Amino acid sequence: MEKLVFAVNGERFELELSEVDPSTNLLEFLRTQTPYKGAKLGCGEGGCGACVVLLSTYDPITEQVTDFSVSSCLTLLCSINFCSVTTTEGLGNIRNGFHPIHERLSGFHASQCGFCTPGMCMSIFSALVNADKNDRPEPLDGFSKLTVSEAERAIAGNLCRCTGYRPIVDTCKSFAADVDLEDLGLNAFWKKGNKDANVGRLPYYNRDGICTFPEFLRSEIKSSLTNLDVSEHTSFGGGCWYRPKSIEKLYKILDLKTFSEGRVKMVVGNTGSGVYKELDLYDKYIDLKGIPELTIIRSDHKGIEIGAAVTISRTIEVLRKKDDYMFISDERSVFNKIADHLDKVASQFVRNTASLGGNLMMAQRNQFPSDIATILLAAGSIVCIQTSSEILSLKLEEFLERPPCDYKTLLVSVYIPSWSTSSFSGNIATMGSRATEKADVLFKTYRAAPRPLGGAVAYLNAAFLAHISLDKASGYHVLDNLHLAFGAYGCEHAIRARQVETFLVGKPITASVLLEAIRLLRKTVVAKEGTPHAAYRSSLAVAFLFSFLHPIAKDLAEPRNALQTEVSNPAVSAKYSNGSHKKLEPAKLDLYGDHHILLSSNQVVELSNNYYPVGEPTKKVGAEIQASGEAVYVDDIPSPKDCLYGTFVYSTRPLAHIKGIKFDSSLVSRKIIAIVSVDDIPEGGSNVGASSIFGPEPLFAESLTEYAGQPLSIVVAETQRFASMAAKNAVVTYSTENLEPPILSVEEAVRRCSFFEVPSVLYPKQIGDFSKGMTEADHTILSAEVKLDSQYYFYMETQTALAVPDEDNCMVVYSSSQCPEITHGVIAKCLGIPLHNVRVITRRVGGGFGGKAIRSLPVATACALAAYKLRRPVRMYLDRKTDMIMTGGRHPMKVSYSVGFKTDGKITALHIDLLINAGITKDVSPVIPHNLIGALKKYNWGALSFNVKVCKTNISTKSAMRGPGEVQGSYIAEAIIEHVASALSTDANSVRQKNLHTFESLLLFYEGSEGESYEYTLPSIFGKLASSTSYQSRVEMIHCFNSDNRWKKRGISCVPIIHNVMLFCKPGKVSVLNDGSVVVEVGGIELGQGLWTKVKQMAAFSLGQLWADGSQDLLEMVRVIQADTLSLIQGGWTTGSTTSESSCEAVRLACNVLVERLQYLKDRLQEQNDTVSWNTLVSQAYLQSINLSASAYWVPDHKSKSYLNYGAAISEVEVDLLTGATTILRSDLSYDCGQSLNPAVDLGQVEGAFVQGIGFFMCEEYVTNSDGLVISDGTWTYKIPTVDTIPKQFNVELVNSGHHKKCILSSKASGEPPLLLAASVHCATREAIRSARTELFSRIGSKESPLAFQLEVPATMPVVKELCGLDNVEKYLETLPSANLSASP
Repeated sequence: MEKLVFAVNGERFELELSEVDPSTNLLEFLRTQTPYKGAKLGCGEGGCGACVVLLSTYDPITEQVTDFSVSSCLTLLCSINFCSVTTTEGLGNIRNGFHPIHERLSGFHASQCGFCTPGMCMSIFSALVNADKNDRPEPLDGFSKLTVSEAERAIAGNLCRCTGYRPIVDTCKSFAADVDLEDLGLNAFWKKGNKDANVGRLPYYNRDGICTFPEFLRSEIKSSLTNLDVSEHTSFGGGCWYRPKSIEKLYKILDLKTFSEGRVKMVVGNTGSGVYKELDLYDKYIDLKGIPELTIIRSDHKGIEIGAAVTISRTIEVLRKKDDYMFISDERSVFNKIADHLDKVASQFVRNTASLGGNLMMAQRNQFPSDIATILLAAGSIVCIQTSSEILSLKLEEFLERPPCDYKTLLVSVYIPSWSTSSFSGNIATMGSRATEKADVLFKTYRAAPRPLGGAVAYLNAAFLAHISLDKASGYHVLDNLHLAFGAYGCEHAIRARQVETFLVGKPITASVLLEAIRLLRKTVVAKEGTPHAAYRSSLAVAFLFSFLHPIAKDLAEPRNALQTEVSNPAVSAKYSNGSHKKLEPAKLDLYGDHHILLSSNQVVELSNNYYPVGEPTKKVGAEIQASGEAVYVDDIPSPKDCLYGTFVYSTRPLAHIKGIKFDSSLVSRKIIAIVSVDDIPEGGSNVGASSIFGPEPLFAESLTEYAGQPLSIVVAETQRFASMAAKNAVVTYSTENLEPPILSVEEAVRRCSFFEVPSVLYPKQIGDFSKGMTEADHTILSAEVKLDSQYYFYMETQTALAVPDEDNCMVVYSSSQCPEITHGVIAKCLGIPLHNVRVITRRVGGGFGGKAIRSLPVATACALAAYKLRRPVRMYLDRKTDMIMTGGRHPMKVSYSVGFKTDGKITALHIDLLINAGITKDVSPVIPHNLIGALKKYNWGALSFNVKVCKTNISTKSAMRGPGEVQGSYIAEAIIEHVASALSTDANSVRQKNLHTFESLLLFYEGSEGESYEYTLPSIFGKLASSTSYQSRVEMIHCFNSDNRWKKRGISCVPIIHNVMLFCKPGKVSVLNDGSVVVEVGGIELGQGLWTKVKQMAAFSLGQLWADGSQDLLEMVRVIQADTLSLIQGGWTTGSTTSESSCEAVRLACNVLVERLQYLKDRLQEQNDTVSWNTLVSQAYLQSINLSASAYWVPDHKSKSYLNYGAAISEVEVDLLTGATTILRSDLSYDCGQSLNPAVDLGQVEGAFVQGIGFFMCEEYVTNSDGLVISDGTWTYKIPTVDTIPKQFNVELVNSGHHKKCILSSKASGEPPLLLAASVHCATREAIRSARTELFSRIGSKESPLAFQLEVPATMPVVKELCGLDNVEKYLETLPSANLSASP
C-alpha cells in the first residue's frame, strides 16, 4: 500500500491513503493539520506571496538538494511525496532563537500588519539558499553570495499593503555581498550617518545554518531505489491520484472505463488553478511529473528541445546556460532574450512549479494571454503532441489554431530552433542580385504590463525575429526574413502578422515603408469585441514594431536617446543617456537606470528624548513573531472540535426579486452541511448585519436584492475550501417584474432624487461671497469636471471571524475588526440576546485601512448566526473574490467646479458641485463631505461655496478607506490649481505658492483647528521643497531631457497637504503583576500601525516617572494584550489616524493613577534604602494591598479635539510615450509629525500611506460590469503597487515641529495624511504628458491647445498613452519628408 511521505521543518509526515484528499493543497494541510500557521492565504491565486514556502527535492544519484520557493496555495499535497517543506517557523522561533531574516526584518522596521511577512521571509530565504550554491567568490563573513540587484528582486512577486516595500528591500539588501551598508535606511542596528554601519552589528547570517532536507528523508529515498518497483504507476488518495511512469502507461490509465465517466485533471505544478478557479472537485488526478519523456532537455547545434513538464524556471536556466559552446553568439542571444522575457512571466515562486507545457496548453485551450506562446511563436518553435492514436509534430502556430485539446491530448515537448545567418539560407533568394553586407539576426521581445518585473498579464506582448542585411548600393537595411508575433491583445491566441511580414520582406527599411507597414498592422492586430482598452493594445503593436525597426531605418537615424526602447520591456527603461547634462556627476549618469529597483533612499528624523522611551525609534512590538509565523491572527486560532466553515452566497444582480436559490448536482455541492439564511434569525433577533451612527443595514437580502454582491445566505461545510466552492455553485433565480431599473450612477441618482441626508452638524461651512469673488476675477473656468473612481482596501488578510457557542446561551466571537465594540452590539441585536451574552475578541488585524471597520461586521455577525443555529463553532474566511465583490471600498464621485482667478494666478472664488456615490446604505457616507471639503480647503480660494449630494445607488456600500474624502478633496484642489495654471500658461507651482494660506486665512478656513501661528509649518515645508535651488535645477534638467528625447518625457510636481484630524475618547487599563511585569489593555486595535508599540512606550515612560532620574527602564516589562469587549468597554473605533495617540493618553492617565498610589510607598522605601528598584516597589505594594490595576477613560476637551497636519512632496516621473508606462524616478516627502512618539513607526506609516496613494492615483482599477458587480476581483485583475513600481529614489523627512499643546506629548498623526501626498506622482505625470502633447501638437501643426486635457484617476498605462497619442508614431512618421518619398533603392 502506497503512503505519502514528506517532511515539514524537519518533522516526518506519513499519510495513509484514506487520509489524503487529492484536492487538498499544501497550504490547507499546513494550516489545518500541522502547528505551522506562518504561511497565509492571501489570494488563492499565487498572486500575493503570503503563502510562500520552500520546497526541497533530493536526487539520490547526484546527491544534490534542489531548493525553490513555491506558492503553497497552488501546490497539491499529493505532489510532494518525498519532498521537504520549510516554512518560516522552520527558520527560527522565539524559543530557539530567530533567524537573521526575522531579526533583520524587525530591525529594519519592515513589518507592520505582519500578514505578508512570513511569505516575504521565505522568498528572501529561497534567494539566499540558491545564491549561496553558485560558484561566485566567497563573500565576507556574515554576507551571502546574493547581489544587491538579486536581493531587490527576491520579493518581486510578494505583495505588501502596509510598508511601501522600502524597508523590506533594505532588509534583503543587507544580506548582499556587494551592498554598501551605509546606504540602507533607518534601522535598529546603527544610527544612520554615524559611519558605524558594519556587518558585525547585524544579526549574524550563517550560510550553512539551516538544513532544508533532513537526513532521514534522504535515507528513505535511497532505500526506495533498492526496492524494485514494477508497478505501472503510483497512486494516492484512494485511487484518485495517479503518477504514471511513462506515456504508454499514462494512456493505459486513460483508457480505463473509470476515466471516461468522471472529471480528470492532469497536473504538473497546478498553477493553472490560480488562473481558472475550480468550481467543482475532480474524480481523478494524474501527475505528469513522473513521465521521463515530459522532462527531457536535449540540445544540439540545431536547437533545444524541452519537455512539456519542465518548469519555467528550469527552462530559463537551460536557455541561459553559459557553458554551452554549441551555439554561436547570435543563437545564444536569441535563447538569452527568450529567457529574459520568461523571467517576467508570473513570479519566481510560480515559475518554480509552473510548467512550460502547462502554459501553452492554457493558451491553446482557454485562450490564456500567454507571453510564452508569443515568444516561442516568433522563434519558430515546434511542439510535439500525442493523442491516444498518434504522435504529431506541429508548428506552434498550427497547434494554437487547433480546436481546444481534450484531457487525452498530451503536449510532450517544445523545440526551439537555433537562429543564425545560416538559418536563413533558404531565403537568400529574396536578396536577388543585390550586393549586401553579411546578414545579421535581430531578435527582440516586448511586453507592456502594469508591473515591469512580472506578476501582471500584459496588455500586449510581442516578439520579432528578423534577418537583416545592408544593401551596399543604397545604404539601406533590408529584411530578408521576418517573424512578427503578437499576443495578449484580446485575441484567441498569439498570431503571426503574416501580411505585414510579407509586405516588409525584401524591402529597404525607410520611413515610408515603416508607415505603410504600421497601417497594415493596425488592420491586423484588432482585439475582439468587448476587450478593454482595445485601441491602446493596437497602438502598442505599432509602438513595438516601430521600436524594432526604427534603429535600422536610415532616414530615421536619430540620437539614441531619442528612442531608448532597446530593452525587452519598454515599460522599464528610464535612463539619462545624453552627455549634455553636465550637472550630473559621472557616477550618477545611470541614476535612473533599471538595473536596480530601488536605487537609493534617505530618511531624515529628529529624535527627542524628552519623554524617554517615548520618541525612540524602537522596533515594532511583535515584529519578530510576525516574521517567524508565530503571531496569531484570527484564522490562525486552532479550530475547536466539530468546527464548521461558512461563506456567503451573494447576489449578482443589482435590483431583483429573489425567486429561489438552488445548488447544482456537483461533487462539491454534496459537501454542504447547512444553509443559513434570513429565516434562521432567532425569534427576538433582527436582520441586521452592520450598524453605524447613521443606522443599521441588513445582514441578508430578504425577498429583494438591492445590489450585486448583497449576501443572500451562508453555505456551511466541513472545510473552508468546500464551502467557498459550493457557494459559487449556487444558482439564484431572479425576477425584475414590476421593478424600476436600478440606480447605478450618480447622474441617475440625481435624476431620480435618490440621496442620503447629510446632518446639518456635519455639513461643511461655506466661506465668503462666491458671486463677489467671481466678479473680482480676471479669468474664469466654468463647469469643469473631475471624476474619481473607487479603490479596494486590499488588506492582505481578508474578512474573517470565528464564532464559538458558550454556556448559558452565550457567544464568543474572534473577529478581525477595527471596532469590536460595534461588532459586539450588532451580533447581540441579530441573535436577540443581551449584550453580556456576547464577547468579541480581537488580538491583531492583518491590515484594515477602514475596511475592517463597518464592513467587517456582516462577516462576524453571519458567523455568529450560523454557530447559534448549528450549535457548533463556525469560522468564515472570505476568499479574495468574495471579499472584493462584497466589501466595497473608497467612494467614487463626480465633481463639477467653477473658479475665478486673477492674471497673476491668485484665485478669488471657487464653487464645487459634488456628487458622492455612497452605494446602497449610509455606512459613514454622510461624513465624507466634511472630510472632503476639509482637505480641499488647503488653499485660500478667496470665496468657497459648494453643493454636496450623497447619492444612494444600487451598488455595494462604500465605506471609509484610508483618508476617506480627504484624498479626493486634496486631489480635486490640485486638479483645479493645474487647470488654472494651464489656462494662464504658467507654472503650476507658482499658482500653488500664490494661493497657500497665510495664518490669517487659515484661521478663516480651519476655524477651531488652526492652533498657534508657530504651528503652521506648511509654508516653510513647501517652500523648502519647491523653492530650493535643487528643485529648480531638477526642473531645468527635465526641460533639457524633454528637449533631447522624443519618446520619453519627464515631469515634476510639488504638492502640499493640510489634513484635519479628530481625537476621540478612548479607554485604557494598566495592571501591574506581582513579578513587576505590566499588562496594558486599550480600546484601540493593532492593525499594523504600531499602536501597541507606542502604547508600550507610553506605559514605560509614565510608570517610570516614579524615578526622576529615569533610572528604571521599564519598556521590556510591558505587554499590551488583545481587545476583549467584556474586559474593557467603550473601545470605540480604530480609525482616523489618532487612535494610537488617544490610546496612549488613556494609558498615561491610568499610569498616573498607579504612580500616585505608589509614590508614597516609594518615598518611604527610599528613606530606608538609597535606591528602590521597580520589582522591589511592586513586591512591597502587593504586601501592603495597594491596588495595582487602574483604568482611565480619556475624553479630549473641546479645544483639543482636532488639529491640522501639514506636509509636502515632490515627485519626478518619466513617461514612455510609446507604451504609456510611467516610472516614478524620485519622491521626496516632508511631513510634520510634531514630536513623534516613535519615528520608526511613523516613518513606516508615511511611506506605506504614500505607496497606497500611488495605487489609487496610478494603477488600481476597481472595475464593475453593467450590473455594478465587481469584476476586478482578484490579483489577476486588480493591481496594487509592487516593489518594482515604487519610486526609484524614495526620500522622507519627518519634521519635528516642536511643542503642540493640543497634541499628546506634542505628537501628530501619521497614518492617513501622507497618502494625500501621492497626488504629486499624478501631477508630475500630467506635466510629462503636457510636454509630450506640446511637442506632438507643434509637430503636426494642431491648433488645439496641448494643455487642455484631464488626466483620469488612476492614470494607468492606457490612459497616459491615449493622452500622449494612440497614433503618435504614425503622426511622427507622417511629418517626416522621407515618408512621402519613394523608398526604392
